[in-house]
Amino acid sequence: MPCAATRRGLLRSGAALLAALAVPAWAEGSAVDAAVKPIRAFYDSLLSVMKQAKELGINGRYEHLSAPIRATFDLAAMTRIAVGPDWNSFSPADQTALIDAFSRMTIATYAARFNGYSGERFEVEPESEARATGRIVHTKLVQSNGQPIALNYLLRDSGGSWKVVDVYLTGTISELATSRSEFAAILKSGGASALILSLQQKTEGILRGAPADAPGAR
Repeated sequence: MPCAATRRGLLRSGAALLAALAVPAWAEGSAVDAAVKPIRAFYDSLLSVMKQAKELGINGRYEHLSAPIRATFDLAAMTRIAVGPDWNSFSPADQTALIDAFSRMTIATYAARFNGYSGERFEVEPESEARATGRIVHTKLVQSNGQPIALNYLLRDSGGSWKVVDVYLTGTISELATSRSEFAAILKSGGASALILSLQQKTEGILRGAPADAPGAR
């Protein structure tokens, strides 16, 4: 159960639901790094959905996670990065369709990966790390057996707010680098239309119950 001080901090932040459900890794009253704040808010939403995972089902989890993911991740930038140099050769219509398909797949992947709760918790380091390409926020998903999984986020300032543009599974494996490798082969054989179709089919498969990857995020 959450300690009284932690519960009071959560109530003051307006996260009353999570006060009853989870123990956050951050302390009450501490100054919040601007790049860390959106990750903490996202984890609050994610943990709440994990607590309700079975009742919601995968489609319910998708609906509940859609707004937090779109608020936290710069999905348009992530799509451009994952596609790579070919992006500028695509028509505006294809670019829009790719962003939509990539966004939906990202949300579906989260909905599939975080499909239950058995005492897991998220830990977020209070200060982000400056990089030439933005800021890294270091976090851990601590499993119920105490084993941690490092999940680090690269954020960039987007119109005055910090948004995620890449995720590093186990702390070092870039999800977008992995996506770019996968996308390159599809683009080479079929262009933008083939990639759009592939992303749509993957999303449909995930929402039908096909297994997603290990915990993490695109």
